[in-house]
This record gives sequence, structure tokens and C-alpha cells, in this order.
Amino acid sequence: MRFDSYHPTINFIYFVSVITCSLCFDHPIFLVISFTASFVYSVKLIGKKAFIFNSILIPLIGMYALWYSYYNHFGVTNLRQNIVGNQITLESLIYGIVLGVIIASVLMWFSCIHKIVSSDKVIYLFGRVSPKLSLFISILLRMVPRIKQRAHTNNIAQQCIGRGINQGNIFRRMKNMFRQISILVSWVTENLTQSSDSMRSRGYTLKKRTAFSIYRFDNRDRSFVIILFICLSVVGMGVLLDQTTILYNPEIIINRITPLSMLFYCAYTFFSLLPFFIQIYGELRLGRLQRKMNQSRWQALRSK
Repeated sequence: MRFDSYHPTINFIYFVSVITCSLCFDHPIFLVISFTASFVYSVKLIGKKAFIFNSILIPLIGMYALWYSYYNHFGVTNLRQNIVGNQITLESLIYGIVLGVIIASVLMWFSCIHKIVSSDKVIYLFGRVSPKLSLFISILLRMVPRIKQRAHTNNIAQQCIGRGINQGNIFRRMKNMFRQISILVSWVTENLTQSSDSMRSRGYTLKKRTAFSIYRFDNRDRSFVIILFICLSVVGMGVLLDQTTILYNPEIIINRITPLSMLFYCAYTFFSLLPFFIQIYGELRLGRLQRKMNQSRWQALRSK
């Protein structure tokens, strides 16, 4: 049992909710929860590549915070002056870190979306509302890995005639790179045109068109929706009580942390890690079933 096996509507509601919360909440504890949950879940889904990408985002957050504090001057705690004589304040530096963490969290959530939401789910969700929009989104989702594969193929072909992006001096490499970009753009344009004409010939944009789908909203999906909206209701109470935001301008002002605040933190943590828990539970259940099958198979062989 994995999160991608749930109904597409469940996937859509969850990711819209978690990304909205990640964008709107600037409280440090909520930021840490969102960043950690997106980091862990993306690594669980994608593996080593996600870990490398997420790790690169951490120093980029610090670089963005330094750049933001250098050009935005608000706050009352002065740290030092920049080259033009403006003050770099602690408040602007911390708020730059907050913005960087928000952007990094959203990027990691989108990497999870790319792994969970397939093109057939997009067609199912948007096909009846807007067939043209669903066609456009599904083509884009399918095009991203194909562009990467095509660029690699073009580079190998150009290397055979001495025109690879890592062959020659720097000016030669730049010329080869622009040539390969031109080839790739021409291929993408031609492929998009062919895909659009093919789908139009099949009557994809006709009104009242129906599409085959294997998705059914079962009791498991209903249980997930109940748990999801309980968590969102508790987090919504925290929003109404101003527990999810703080002031950074002109000084940092945070609401007092109470025992009730811990309830909001726990609810948001459980909400953010819910797909991760489902993934872990599914893997443990699968492993237990495989062990039972192996044991029964071994007993059958011994009985013979």
C-alpha cells in the first residue's frame, strides 16, 4: 500500500493542501516540519538523486538569505554595513532564511508530485473539466523525461563527429552547446505538434468525451479523507489562533508557545508525514506477506 495507489483526487487534495500550508506558514517550527517532511518523503520516493538535490538546496538557502538581507533593509537589530552603506539587519537575514526554506520545501514537494501524480491521473482529474488543459499537462509531464533522454542521445551523436559539449576549447564547447540546444528545441516543437495533431485526430477535444479509468473511491480512500480533514481542522484552529505566523518587521514578535500549540505542531507533523507513514507501512506489510509466502513454500517443500 503506497500513497500513489490512492485515488487521484486524494493525491490532488493532499498536495494542494501541503503546498498551500508550506507557502503560507512562516513560523519557524512549522517551517522545520515542512522542510523535514518534504526532505524525508522525497528521498524515500526517489532515493539518492533526491538526497543530493535536497542537500544542494541547504547552502542555497544560506546564499539566498545573505542576498536578501543585503538588498532589503528592515528591522531594528543592525549587524553591519554593506558596501553602499546600508545596514544589514538580523530581521532581514532571518526572513531571508524563512523565504529560502519555503522555496526549498515547495521544490521538494513538487519532486514528490512528479513521482506520485502520473499522466493518467492528470487526465482523470482534468479530463472532464477541461480536456485541452489535461492534454497539455499530460504532454508536458511526459515530455520532461523524454527531453532529458533526447538531449543525452544528441550529445552522444555529436561526440561521434567531434561536436560534443565537452570537446574542444571553451568557445568551441559553447558553439557545440548552442547547436545541440537548437537541435533539441526543433525536436521538441516538432514532437509537440505531432502529439497535438494525433490527439485531435482521435477526438480528444470533443465535448462530452469520456475516458476509461480504473480508479474507484473505496473505503480506504474515505478513511484517508477523514484523517486528512481532521488534521487540517486542527491546523486550521492554529491558523485562527495566530500560531502559524510571526512578525519579522520591524522586529521579530512571536506568540507565546502554550500546551495547545503542541497539539497544532503534532497535527501538522502527522499531516506532513502521512504519505511517508503510508509508504513505510506498505513496505512492512509487503515484507511480512513475502515472509509468510516463503515460509509456506518452505513447509510445502519439506512435506514432500
